[in-house]
This record gives sequence, structure tokens and C-alpha cells, in this order.
Amino acid sequence: MPTDRELARKSILYRRRLLQCIHRAGAGHTGGSLSCVDILNVLYNRILRVSPETASSPDRDRYVQSKGHSAEALFVVLADRGFFPEAELETLCRYRARLAGHPTRDVPGVEQNTGALGHGLPIAAGMAIAGKLDSAAYRVFALLGDGELAEGSNWEAAMAAAHYRLDNLTAIIDCNTLQITGRTREVMNSEPLEAKWAAFGWAVRRVPGHDLAALTAALARPLEPGKPGIVIADTIKGRGVAFMEDNARWHHGVPSDDELARALAGLDDALAELERSAA
Repeated sequence: MPTDRELARKSILYRRRLLQCIHRAGAGHTGGSLSCVDILNVLYNRILRVSPETASSPDRDRYVQSKGHSAEALFVVLADRGFFPEAELETLCRYRARLAGHPTRDVPGVEQNTGALGHGLPIAAGMAIAGKLDSAAYRVFALLGDGELAEGSNWEAAMAAAHYRLDNLTAIIDCNTLQITGRTREVMNSEPLEAKWAAFGWAVRRVPGHDLAALTAALARPLEPGKPGIVIADTIKGRGVAFMEDNARWHHGVPSDDELARALAGLDDALAELERSAA
């Protein structure tokens, strides 16, 4: 298993790569991709029992990215894990390319088309029910945005998951408190999240969403026997790029040449600091 320092280095490199992809494509969801990178990093490098070789195995763990607009983060991680060549990242959003603005099953490693918000958790719950019916050992994970929780289909899935005692299902909320039109609490307030999910019958844990060790501990095993688990990961939209952090403008912002250069320089400084601290 990679160390926290090795994962921290990966997170910086993932952020560099996704920014380059978005800049080249001229499209992308920058802020939300940056906020969920650490979650995806931990899932794919420590938690999920899936690889390019086992991607069609019935025993594999399943991951559904319900916040499908943050596809760039997922694509960068899948490429790093060998699901498709890293050079293909350069085709993001090109005509007839597999890498569209949202995940599709044309992309190796993607379990389900997503993008219309509120669909991922119901699908993941269905996968978890199937696992229970088959007495299978696989786990199912779904990543949601906090703004996405305004979709009622999430709460229908939450009720069903608790009813069927789906302890093989773990949902993660990328709780960066911003969506395209502003603060989530002002657009459609979903707090108190812990109390609401507990009331729906879920085991709940809230963690710092950029703390790799805390994420690992929360995701390593089901939170409670007989209950689906929800990990509320408190994150920062635009994490890792100072002028993008906690700024709704970057929900769907594409950096200019100058902004990309500034962002990459800041990430390079973070990488240099990480390497100095290891010396």
C-alpha cells in the first residue's frame, strides 16, 4: 500500500494533469474535480479491489461517480491506474473521443454513465442489492456532490439502502459547500447532513476531505454492520490552486494560459515542499 507521502505526491500530480486536460479541451469542471481528487486517490490506490485486469470480474468492487461533471479527476486517476493510456487524456472533449465531459461506459473502468445528478446513488444501491442477493463479497462506492443532494432520487435511494441493510454500500459526499450558482446552503440547504443521513438509517462519519489518512480509515471497511455508510468529506472547491479555492467561478471555469501557468507553478511549489520535507 502506498504511504501517505506517496499519495500526497500523486494528488499534486493528478491536479496538474487535470488542469492541463481542461485547458487543452477548453471545457471542464475545474473546481469540483480539484475538490474530489484526494477521495479518488485514496479509493483507487488503497481501497477499491479493481484493476484493468479485473474490471470485468463479477467479484470486483464497484465505483459510481454520481457527480459525473467532475469527470476530469476520474479520467486522470483511471489513466494513472492503467485502465487506458495516459496519452488518451489529450483527447478530452474532442469529436468522437471516448473521454467526454461526463463518464460513459465507453471508457475502460467506468461502471455507469453519469452526469444527470441524483442518478448515481440509486444505481449504486441496485448494485449493492445484487451483491446481497448473490452473497458476493464486493463493495460498492458512490461519490456525490453536496449540491446534488437537492435531487430527491438520492433520498429515495437512501431509504431503500437502509431498508435492505446494505452494509456493502458506502456513499461519499464531496462537501465543498459550493455549486454553480453559489453556496449550497443558500441554493438549497441540505444541512444538518449528519442528522439527516442518520435519520434515514445510515451509519455516518464526517472527515476532513483532503486528509488522506482520515479518508483511508473511513473507507477501509463498512462503517457499521447492517447499515449503509455515508462518509461526509469536508473539502474545498478548487483545492490546491490558491486563486481557485472556495470560488464558485471555478465550478465550470477554464483557465487561461496565464492562469494555467500560475496554477501549475503553485502545484510545483507544493511538490517541491513535499520533497524537501521528505529529505
